[in-house]
Amino acid sequence: MKLALFSDIHANLPALEAFFTQLESVNPDGVYCLGDVVGYCVWPNEVINAIRKKHIPTLAGNHDAVVGLPTESPSGVFTNKVIGASEKAYILSLPAHIRLEFQLPAQRIQFLFVHGSPRRNDEYITEETDADLLLELMEEADADVLCFGHSHKPFYRILQTENGYKHAVNLGSLGKPKDVDSRGCYAVLEWDANFSLQDPKGLKVDFQRVAYDLEKATSAIETSSLPNAFAQALRDGK
Repeated sequence: MKLALFSDIHANLPALEAFFTQLESVNPDGVYCLGDVVGYCVWPNEVINAIRKKHIPTLAGNHDAVVGLPTESPSGVFTNKVIGASEKAYILSLPAHIRLEFQLPAQRIQFLFVHGSPRRNDEYITEETDADLLLELMEEADADVLCFGHSHKPFYRILQTENGYKHAVNLGSLGKPKDVDSRGCYAVLEWDANFSLQDPKGLKVDFQRVAYDLEKATSAIETSSLPNAFAQALRDGK
């Protein structure tokens, strides 16, 4: 089984289009979006409709969950101004979590997809998050494999427990990376029927980078009402 997971596209249509092109060679069995479809860039409607057209299961990020609410943030003000009625209705209908359960020959394995953490869509889980806290979050949520975004910085941690191992994967950001690499980032998870939580190497996680038309995205921001700082952040990968 091979899954491609992406998050934090943030209305960056050129990055999403480049990702879709790259997926043709990856050939995953499934594709999932872990939220923050809107915000920071100028194409919320186009990104929403591209995801809908491909029927990609998508959950709500913290930026998605507040669409239509009063806000003073430049990103939120812009999104609320340009988003269409149909696109808004779609965004506000998205689930908070997506759970996949696999009954493999060795055991049942629970995959949980969230945006920030199982508790809150705006809670950061970073590479520095204490292992005991991360395990507590996963135990509470009955998650053997926890996948998330929000921090825009990819990492993969294998956590040992009394009964084996758990896996935590931050996908990074497809549309607004913050790891000093301006290319978009997503994760490909792969495993076979022998995957067991007793084997720390049973899950393969591969972070893929996507080069896209950065100038198109930054120029669009700079000719919009959004702050130019958003464009510079894309260039710098920050």
